[in-house]
Amino acid sequence: MTQQSDEKIMPVGGQAVIEGVMMRSPKRIATAVRRKNGEIEVKVDEFVSLIQRKKYLNVPVLRGAVTLIEVMILGIKTLQWSADKAMEDVEENKKKPEKKAGMSTLNAVLTVGIALVAGIGLFFVLPLYLTTEIFNIEKEALTFNLVAGSIRILFFLLYVWGISYLKDVKRLFEYHGAEHKTIFAFEDKVFLSPENAQKYTTFHPRCGTSFLVMVMLISLIFFALLDTLIMYFYGDINLMVRLITHIPLIPFIGGLGFEAIKASARHTDKKVVQLMIVPGLALQHITTRKPDNDQLEVAIQALIAALGDDFKDELVATRAVESATVAG
Repeated sequence: MTQQSDEKIMPVGGQAVIEGVMMRSPKRIATAVRRKNGEIEVKVDEFVSLIQRKKYLNVPVLRGAVTLIEVMILGIKTLQWSADKAMEDVEENKKKPEKKAGMSTLNAVLTVGIALVAGIGLFFVLPLYLTTEIFNIEKEALTFNLVAGSIRILFFLLYVWGISYLKDVKRLFEYHGAEHKTIFAFEDKVFLSPENAQKYTTFHPRCGTSFLVMVMLISLIFFALLDTLIMYFYGDINLMVRLITHIPLIPFIGGLGFEAIKASARHTDKKVVQLMIVPGLALQHITTRKPDNDQLEVAIQALIAALGDDFKDELVATRAVESATVAG
């Protein structure tokens, strides 16, 4: 998942889905998937972010937390749509495949909620518990959070590394690479073709992978400072206090990570920023793979559909692939 930037060029972001790519512009989202018969099917939905509609939400940190939840809900819904299309292809031998209505917003919210609870349990609660039970450093704020943060990052790396061996996930990571290459080509204002996009790297500094790494690093420092303040004023801290104070602040940490990614996109020429984004780019060696031209063709169709008529740059391909079909 690539985050939006503050560049003058129209900001776009995206996400890999099953046999396809979702692209997001300020006014719409478009998901393109490659069907089993070789055709590209594109679904376009009008979409304006909540922080654009509610100006009071468009403030630093808060907008990051809101955008994070919003992007997760959109991601789940588009993944479900692509999964439905894949199932239709699996059931193509049936005369009348069952027509799926897609995932509702309520179901998407519930799915995201379950995913958040599981993620918080694995990547926040468990590292705190293990650090408390195994190491005798509960009263040392910085050391404790360095250890807990390291366990958190280790769990995340093992999780990503483990799923990367799954056949379907490998394919997903190839489309992730196609998304990045296509966005790079668009940002560089070159004609959008698979051949041109193929020249770019799959490692994008605004990727959702980089965002997650940034959040983990920020949480390590932030919670160390928070624990120090708690012990300064109350003189004591334990696992329960850490859970009560750390977990509610996770959205705030996400907001800080969002702002850090936005800032890094504006200052990529700065040495300190280049060092900050190295861990996220390194992890993309696992979460992205080199796509083929067919996969890039899908990503390009998704981006063109997401841009719509708002973008008239003559350097960008405006002709649709002949095989593409649009689902209403």
